[in-house]
Amino acid sequence: MNYFDELKNIKLYLFDMDGTLYLGDRLYDFTKELLETIRKSGGKYMFMTNNSSKSVNDYIKKLDKLGIKAEYGDFITSSQATSYYLEKYHKNARLYVCGTESLKEELRRGGFTVTEDLNEVDVIVMGFDTELTFKKLHDVSYMLLTRKDIPYIATNPDYVCPTEFGSVPDCGSVCDMLYNVSKRRPIFIGKPEPLMPILAMEKTGYTREQTAVIGDRIYTDIKSGLNAGALTILVLSGETTVDILNSSKEKPHIVMQSAKEILDSLK
Repeated sequence: MNYFDELKNIKLYLFDMDGTLYLGDRLYDFTKELLETIRKSGGKYMFMTNNSSKSVNDYIKKLDKLGIKAEYGDFITSSQATSYYLEKYHKNARLYVCGTESLKEELRRGGFTVTEDLNEVDVIVMGFDTELTFKKLHDVSYMLLTRKDIPYIATNPDYVCPTEFGSVPDCGSVCDMLYNVSKRRPIFIGKPEPLMPILAMEKTGYTREQTAVIGDRIYTDIKSGLNAGALTILVLSGETTVDILNSSKEKPHIVMQSAKEILDSLK
């Protein structure tokens, strides 16, 4: 099947952000026109990110600095998906959050209590913690080793976060450190699990046949879209190289050099 033909059916575009629409603090030159063209054509886009180090309000500010106007409803993040999961399976839980103040803010917004009192903790939540301290690693290690049954949740499994100079360790790498200590793995919530695109479809009312997931990582973005039954578009403007693509068991429906090719197809 020529999946490029399927693009004409797409109404909901779920974009990964870093490596797809921008890199670090540099907006790709096609991004503004792409987003404007999607809206003018009657479609809708949402920003879907595994990066839990920033709250939605942080992302709104970041995009504003890059020249993109966005609202709270334009986002589906691993922080929001984690809050949804916790509400469903651990309602009213008291959380120990190994994450940024922005992640804590997002979880409090969801109605949860965040505590550093280890005697009060019901659930451990790991995020992409750009404010990581050894005390947090010590606290989580202590709880994992002394409370074998404590629920252990992580926002995303990414090993690295792309930067303009390369990469820095992400949530998955820190979880590997803690596995070496505790032999426990968390339940991962974000991509590649299908929850985020499914939540986006539920919020907007579009079907999986009308939805495309666009991103630069096979093991998170593309796999999440495949698991949700959406059209998947891999862009080679971020982490994934042709060699990584060729060696991957999971294959996207469409491969593009960048998301500019979506813009070209809409013109």
